[in-house]
Amino acid sequence: MKAVPLSEFLEDSRKRVNRALSEALAGNDLATDSLYQAMVYSVLNGGKRVRPALVYAAASATGAITRDIDLIACAVELIHAYSLIHDDLPAMDDDDLRRGKPTCHVVFDEATAILAGDGLQALAFEQLGKLDNTEPRLALRLVAILARAAGPAGMVGGQAIDLAAVARNIDLDALENMHCKKTGALISASITLGAMATAQATRDQLAALAIYGEAIGLAFQVQDDILDVESDTETMGKPRGSDLARNKPTYISLLGLKGARDKLKELHDRSLEALSDFDDRAWQLRAIANFIVQRDH
Repeated sequence: MKAVPLSEFLEDSRKRVNRALSEALAGNDLATDSLYQAMVYSVLNGGKRVRPALVYAAASATGAITRDIDLIACAVELIHAYSLIHDDLPAMDDDDLRRGKPTCHVVFDEATAILAGDGLQALAFEQLGKLDNTEPRLALRLVAILARAAGPAGMVGGQAIDLAAVARNIDLDALENMHCKKTGALISASITLGAMATAQATRDQLAALAIYGEAIGLAFQVQDDILDVESDTETMGKPRGSDLARNKPTYISLLGLKGARDKLKELHDRSLEALSDFDDRAWQLRAIANFIVQRDH
């Protein structure tokens, strides 16, 4: 199978999931104007769409991309968008800038932002209820996987640990546990959902993809920590040095810049090794691993 450039694959993934996102949002004609506008603002305001791309890449590596895969990619991105709205709130990280634009609670208000996040989370699971070509028992498993990744055992739990860790000394194991939940859980779930939904992935493939997902999930956060000290606000689309300003533990604060870079390389190598038994259909997964460790924002 001839691989197209990663930029072409990512652009195609963005177009596919953006169509699905627009359709999902358009169906909410009962929402108030401000709530609807806040949801649209937070979902269709750009973004790399890494998680949907991983859904598509995992499906391509183990089977084929179908309309149901579009719905799963849409659901994952809706969960991600909801989490960003809530993470930016004054009671959480209190950020005023996201993707180079004012955050949802700044443009609208705090109450509307909370409701917009709640609405997007519910809308995500509504998409999984539309899986027409997925065997019902498998569809239920997919719902459970996404719910676990988004909930107290995953993203929400990771955010709670993150908030509790401010101005505290924690070790590397605790930091990795936090980021495996806060960032890694949804990234790993995106890969598992894409592969499982094809109904063609083997048990060994799913096990290998779990290792790959955990590695790139942590790598994503390590690179974020590096960029927080090396990049600038305009490139990142959010305030530079925000973690340092809040006295939050990071891979830089625990390992130093060189140690963080070494950790990033270790995770990158682990992710590619996990894919060693996959054929050329997994080229997108390999390319995304490279992209995650090389990105500048």
